Amino acid sequence: QVQLVESGGGLVQSGGSLRLSCAASGSIFSIIMGWYRQAPGKQRELIAEITSGGITNYAISMKGRFTISRDNAKNTVYLQMNSLKPEDTAVYYCNAEDPAYDPPYDYWGQGTQVTVSS
Repeated sequence: QVQLVESGGGLVQSGGSLRLSCAASGSIFSIIMGWYRQAPGKQRELIAEITSGGITNYAISMKGRFTISRDNAKNTVYLQMNSLKPEDTAVYYCNAEDPAYDPPYDYWGQGTQVTVSS
């Protein structure tokens, strides 16, 4: 069992930066971690994911302004967001994909709101 708690969201002006954190209750060493977001009226979309070894995968539209990282010792995953735009306004969710299960089991955090004002 893994429990995820996001933090770091808030209100920021266009062009600003935020860093989101996701703290996991259990060991995430073997688990692929990711960040997703869901804007009002839209589907949840992948931002980026990272393996325990630090291999990253970004959605094409997210490359350049978003950086995912993880600290396995602290069981924490981060999302650095720069040059934020109003269209980045969404609820941001942390995800943990446990490959020990077939199919892999997904854990989700409760989400943290990010609002970018113009």
